[in-house]
Amino acid sequence: MMLPKEEALKGVKMFVLDMDGTVYLSDTWIEGSKDFLQRIEDDPERNYIFFTNNASKVPSIYVEKLHNLGWDVDESRIVTAGDVTAEFLKENYPNGRVLLNGTPLLEENWKEKGINLVREDPDVCVQSFDTTMTYEKIDTLCAYVRKGVPLIATHMDTNCPLKDGEFMVDCGAMCSMITDSTGVTPRFFGKPWKETVEMLTAITGYQPEEMAFVGDRLYTDVATGVNNGAKGFLVLTGEADMQTVAESDVEPTCIYESLGEMMKYL
Repeated sequence: MMLPKEEALKGVKMFVLDMDGTVYLSDTWIEGSKDFLQRIEDDPERNYIFFTNNASKVPSIYVEKLHNLGWDVDESRIVTAGDVTAEFLKENYPNGRVLLNGTPLLEENWKEKGINLVREDPDVCVQSFDTTMTYEKIDTLCAYVRKGVPLIATHMDTNCPLKDGEFMVDCGAMCSMITDSTGVTPRFFGKPWKETVEMLTAITGYQPEEMAFVGDRLYTDVATGVNNGAKGFLVLTGEADMQTVAESDVEPTCIYESLGEMMKYL
C-alpha cells in the first residue's frame, strides 16, 4: 500500500536519483529539480547520489552535462549501469575476453578499468545502450550467443526519454532483437537488480532501508527500491503516467508529480 506523501519521506537519508526524465530532459532542467538538489545539499541529515541506467555515457560526461546546466557535482556522486556491469565482469570474469556492443565512451571506460575487450572468441558477450550499433555488431554478438557464450546486458530500459515526449531506442529493445534471434534472454544489470543496491551500499555506506530510489520508470527505478528493501518513489516527469501505474505489478512507495513537489514534503 502506498504511503501518504508527507509520511513517505520519513527515514530517508539517501536519495538515489535517476537522471533522464527525473532531473532533466535532454539539456533542460525539469522544473523544481535543481531546487530539490539544493534542499538536499543544505540538509545535514540527507544526501543524494545519481544513478542512471544509461550506460551509453560515463560519469565524467554527466559531470560535464550537469556543469553546463549550472550544477557542479563530484564524479564520485554519479554511478551508471555500466559501472555495475563492469564490477560484475571484474569479479566473475577476471582477465576474461569480453565482446561489448557499446559506445566508444563505454569501451574506453572499461578498458581503463582493466576489462579485456575483444571482437573474436569472447568468454562473455555484453549488450549495452549502443548508439553506434551496426548490423555487423549485433549479428556477430548473436553468432557467439548461439554457440553458448553467456549473454549479459548493462540494463533493461527499452526507451530513453527525450524532450517533448519523444524517446530513442535503448538497450532493452536491442536485447529483444537478440533474444528473438537466439532464443537467449540476457542477464540484466543496473536497475532494478540487487547488484545495484549492493554497489550503492558499498559506495555510500547507507543501508537499503535508509535509501529511496527516485525515478520516472516503475520497472527500473521504483522496482529497485521496493524489491530490495528500500523505498521506491515515482515521479511523473518522464516515461510513466498514472495509466502505467494502473497496469503495473510494481507499486511505488509514493507518487509525486516531480522532484519539485517532493521537495515540499521534506
